[in-house]
Amino acid sequence: MENVPAERSLRKVPAAYDSKIEGNVIFTRLDAAMNWMRKNSLWPMPMGLACCAIELMAAASARFDIARFGAEVMRFSPRQSDVMIVAGTVTYKMALAVKRIYEQMPEPKWVIAMGACASTGGMYRSYAVLQGIDQLLPVDVYVSGCPPRPEALLEGLIKLQEKISGEHSLREQRPQLMEKIESFA
Repeated sequence: MENVPAERSLRKVPAAYDSKIEGNVIFTRLDAAMNWMRKNSLWPMPMGLACCAIELMAAASARFDIARFGAEVMRFSPRQSDVMIVAGTVTYKMALAVKRIYEQMPEPKWVIAMGACASTGGMYRSYAVLQGIDQLLPVDVYVSGCPPRPEALLEGLIKLQEKISGEHSLREQRPQLMEKIESFA
């Protein structure tokens, strides 16, 4: 690691730890703290629609251990979830149910399209299959494969965590609160 002046290195890092201060104090921004909490406690809503669901279940097993990334609490209630993992072929008959479940999820919410079928329709070029869930929902991460291995899903989860780290939580979700805070400064 190169020698970087303390002032410059603190600007790059969203959190700073100073062991010289008694009580082990950490200085950070509110956005960085909120994003750290959000990215490390994702509650997935598994939408297993086809064979990719088997690999989704395997990712939660002891061998692959999705719990290492804070996403072990699979919720089958959209009101308790913040990331929807669409795994498999989305037919038009199922598409409205997927959209309704997505709309019931509280903000902030994210979507992972797992597998070729969820991403692009896969090998099914027919009148009955939606050619990518991104035509219906805003997708944050695409996981390729047919079906993708559990390691690929974990990599997609890491990509989602990186995306969450860079968000401006308060400014985007609570603009009125930010205006009040800025008026006091």
